[in-house]
Amino acid sequence: MRQLLLLRHAKSSWDETSLSDHDRPLNARGRRTASIMRQAMRDLGLQPDIVFVSAARRTQETMELLEPWDETPLIEPMESLYLADVPHLLSVLRGVAETARSVMFIGHNPGLHDMALTLVGQETLENHAIVHHAPLRGLTQGFPTGALAEFTVPGLWSEVGPGTARLVRFLTPRDIGGAD
Repeated sequence: MRQLLLLRHAKSSWDETSLSDHDRPLNARGRRTASIMRQAMRDLGLQPDIVFVSAARRTQETMELLEPWDETPLIEPMESLYLADVPHLLSVLRGVAETARSVMFIGHNPGLHDMALTLVGQETLENHAIVHHAPLRGLTQGFPTGALAEFTVPGLWSEVGPGTARLVRFLTPRDIGGAD
């Protein structure tokens, strides 16, 4: 069984209006919640083998606050993940070596939220499974900054697509004691 982790960057700063969206840093709250998320990931034993991270400053800073890892993953900064859509995210995921057990994306909305909903699948979303599955209820309400979705992927990375993953948990900084 494979594991996929989708982490939206932590809260960024809008203080420096001269900066482009790509160059915005995390704000103090974002740094605090990224550290809280790091501890939650450690407590849950979430340790990716590969991390694909957008080249935007706020995603890079979020990733840095997840360090140090118990076992350092392969970290792949990718310019193409900046505001990437579902087809691109799926393309990257389908290209992962089948020997990788756990993959993490650190990126942006709306792409990560759309990707999470795609992986769950329209049938599951329409099947009223949301009522009995708290993580799914949370995911359908949005994907706030600092949120983490964990999926199990029973098949091959090369076969990942709509409805092929199962949402295990959906954590937001607010859920684990951090304000967001």
